[in-house]
Amino acid sequence: MFEKTTLKDWENLVQKQLKTGDIYAVLQKENLEGISVKPYYGAGGASLPVLPKIEESTQLVSYFDENLESEVFAFLLDENVENLSQKLVFINNKDLAEHILVEENNRYISLVDPIEDIQHAGLDEQLTRELLAKNFERNICIDVSLHQNAGASIVQQLAFALAKAKELTEKFGSEVLSKLSFRFAVGANYFFEIAKIRAFKLLFNEFSKEFGLDLWPYIFAETSKRNKSISDPENNLIRSTLEISAAMIGGADAVYSHDFRIENAYSLSREISFKQQIVLAYESIVNVFEDAANGSYYVEEITRQFAEKTWKLFLDLEADGGFITAISTGKIQKMVYDQATEEQRWVAEGKIKLIGVNLYPAKEATKSIEQLYDSSRIKAVRLAEMFE
Repeated sequence: MFEKTTLKDWENLVQKQLKTGDIYAVLQKENLEGISVKPYYGAGGASLPVLPKIEESTQLVSYFDENLESEVFAFLLDENVENLSQKLVFINNKDLAEHILVEENNRYISLVDPIEDIQHAGLDEQLTRELLAKNFERNICIDVSLHQNAGASIVQQLAFALAKAKELTEKFGSEVLSKLSFRFAVGANYFFEIAKIRAFKLLFNEFSKEFGLDLWPYIFAETSKRNKSISDPENNLIRSTLEISAAMIGGADAVYSHDFRIENAYSLSREISFKQQIVLAYESIVNVFEDAANGSYYVEEITRQFAEKTWKLFLDLEADGGFITAISTGKIQKMVYDQATEEQRWVAEGKIKLIGVNLYPAKEATKSIEQLYDSSRIKAVRLAEMFE
């Protein structure tokens, strides 16, 4: 039998190897999320319950290409495509949602968000009614992918998603909750992104219980553009592979890979971007497990922290009048701006490293933070734009 190893045993071993009296000062790393991360985790509190997916396995979503029609089950559509059969169709814009011809042997999920939060804050009630009247599996999308690409923190993204859902329940009742899909962009912080998806499942389930329901969210996850660069597009491919992996392990119901080339995309680059998902699904099989991270001491702990911080921010937004009010007053724009500019400063200082941008080689900045960001509006900004 092996002797039981205590935390103190590990601390003594690491202290000896690092030749320092304070190993935590050396090993702990600051992060922009305000999450406490320890260098070592042992058995802590009880594991969270299994956080299920809606889909049996994570759906691999492709842009539409007629050459892939016989090979791909799930497509992201920007315009109507006739004669699709036995497909899962993700409807990517308002016009298509209004005019698409629904076939009985296909499944349809809307990615259309009726809450405007870019220019004119408000809920488009007419559009919401039209979407709810459609014969879709999921009629309305809560989309916070823009917020991630604009530099919002994970806690902000999750709180905004909940606050948007709350706005819809106030106008259309709790029955709308089973008609929602949620669209998230997945960033570079691998374990944090796994925890982000898990934390939202936990939060949405608890939120639904406030209405006497027991629901889990349908999550559509896509690769981020925030950490991508024009130069060295192959680095983007590596980044997006990790993002898709995090989404699958976190338990997303569907994943989508944007083209890894920011400029000069072509048919092969789009195909390669999609086939990242194929490799992950068929060679590592991470898309089939239900809550693969359950029981991981580290992931469970940061999942709890994200959930607690998100719920607090959500309650703060509700106390101030809700999501639409916060957009109307500029509060959310300022929150995202403050977070995004701090992240950009970390990139400028080298605290966040982007290979081929501020490291190997370290390029000179060509734009200032003031040129890139606007505190009055939410807009997508790539971190590499400062150096391009």
